[in-house]
Amino acid sequence: MIVLLVFAVVLSFAQRNKVYYTKAELAKDIDLGVIEKIIIEPNADNRTGTLSVNFKSGNVKKLYVTDITAMETELEQYDSFGLFVEDIPRENWFLSYMLPMLIVLIAGVFLFVMFTSQSAGGGGGGQNSKMMNFGKSRARMYRASENPTTFNDVAGLHEEKKEVEEIVEFLKNPGKFAKLGARIPKGVLLEGPPGTGKTLLAKAIAGEANVPFFSISGSDFVEMFVGVGASRVRDLFQDAKKNAPCIVFIDEIDAVARRRGTGMGGGHDEREQTLNQLLVEMDGFGENSGIIVLAATNRVDILDPAILRPGRFDRKVVIGSPDVRGREEILNVHAKNKPLAEDVDLKSIAQTTAGFTGADLENMLNESAILAAKSDREYIVQDDIKQAFVKIGLGVEKKSRIISDKEKKITAYHEAGHAILFHVLPDVGPVYSVSIIPTGQGAAGYTMPLPEKDEMFLTKNKMLQDIQVSLGGRIAESLIFGEDEITTGASSDIKKATKEARKMVTKYGMSKNVGVICYEDDDDEVFIGRDLAHAKNHSEASASEIDKEVKEIVDSCYAKAEAILKDHMNVLHSCADLLLEKEKITREEFEALFV
Repeated sequence: MIVLLVFAVVLSFAQRNKVYYTKAELAKDIDLGVIEKIIIEPNADNRTGTLSVNFKSGNVKKLYVTDITAMETELEQYDSFGLFVEDIPRENWFLSYMLPMLIVLIAGVFLFVMFTSQSAGGGGGGQNSKMMNFGKSRARMYRASENPTTFNDVAGLHEEKKEVEEIVEFLKNPGKFAKLGARIPKGVLLEGPPGTGKTLLAKAIAGEANVPFFSISGSDFVEMFVGVGASRVRDLFQDAKKNAPCIVFIDEIDAVARRRGTGMGGGHDEREQTLNQLLVEMDGFGENSGIIVLAATNRVDILDPAILRPGRFDRKVVIGSPDVRGREEILNVHAKNKPLAEDVDLKSIAQTTAGFTGADLENMLNESAILAAKSDREYIVQDDIKQAFVKIGLGVEKKSRIISDKEKKITAYHEAGHAILFHVLPDVGPVYSVSIIPTGQGAAGYTMPLPEKDEMFLTKNKMLQDIQVSLGGRIAESLIFGEDEITTGASSDIKKATKEARKMVTKYGMSKNVGVICYEDDDDEVFIGRDLAHAKNHSEASASEIDKEVKEIVDSCYAKAEAILKDHMNVLHSCADLLLEKEKITREEFEALFV
């Protein structure tokens, strides 16, 4: 192919270098007597052709003519040059027919050999074989020696680890259970918020059992082409059978196992076919003994009921946010490779990070290590962790932003209003820090509370006091600057208060007038297609009554919060003045204002 290409280029170049001229120039050259001979080269149609004019100087010029017979008759009148007529050329069948066919054949053989060699060289799902293995599973298999994770690496999940210990024991000693007729769960669904350690627990199960571990994401099954996902499911379980006993881990299974028949247009054919194949593989006519399927999701409410039934996912392990003891254990695990100063108290940090997941805690320690490195220190101090705590919770403080004195004063009173209510109201946490430094979330300042304990549920008083705290900033602005000078800074506070009040009425049954009735049905909120045709579960009269009750709750909380701030007007002024002076104050500095 390269030789033919070079030949074509050379031929084209040679053709381009030929010189052509006109009939008028020919007549002039004949009169001058500079022509030695003219060769007539007729074309295959025997009518058109080319005159090859050879000069006495050795030059050759070409002239195309449309009537070769008339031109021959005209040139025969001259005797100053030789006139020759060549035979009509025969068609070159090799160039016309054989050469194009050979080029196509050679190109086809070249492409076939290239794809075949790439497929063989890529073997086992490598990058070069993706086109040849489009329907193959994309799961990555970890051998027992490649997965060093054990239960010792999983902290804060005591009960959860106990729930999955039977799986580890079965994989190590299946005969013990078979004697009693026991069947190990075919599938275990790990359910919980993001960052709580679902994937880590799955790897630890495989590491403890010392068996191969197949890991794949739910989105890896779904493709644009119908049938590809089902093919990948079949291929995954075929590979798992060859390596049984083993564990198949499907992360974010809600991407492929979402409830069927939902969405705009009724559903998604490719995803539903993939789910159907997964259902068959997990509990169909075929036996997949020795294969345990682990799956993780934070949206179990949208999964198809067929995959949740016993026989497929026999066991559901709920993994929530760790308690104070669990957080301390997680901090100890992540602090193993980090040099800590003597003033670092992981127990107190665990107490101040209520609601943090394992991923949040790991991120906080990592951020504190980065802050220590930026300060050219070889160890982490308590202040690094405190700064990282604020950074994760509220964003980076933007101390360089230029703010007018008026805006600073408004922000100081706004945050002082929140802080006073946090301190005075008994069911909300004490103040951790108050700041009028803008943060990455677009806030002009912040008041960070410090929860002193983990709470399993919320009381009505607690929710009402949360609403009062949310309204504290707007109330302080109104008391100090007047109704005409209130700002948009309280928009997120008002939104939060309204949302909390509406939940009290529609979801938690905390309104006497509306009653103990749930008007909020958000189980299928992700299914847009279903919601479009879904009728409201309450009348317009009930909706009007709900709106009245929400407004009454918010107005009542506003009045109570306003009364508290009026009673502590001296602290409001003192706190605002201190914030304008220092920009950021601690819990001790704030509580000293009440003495």
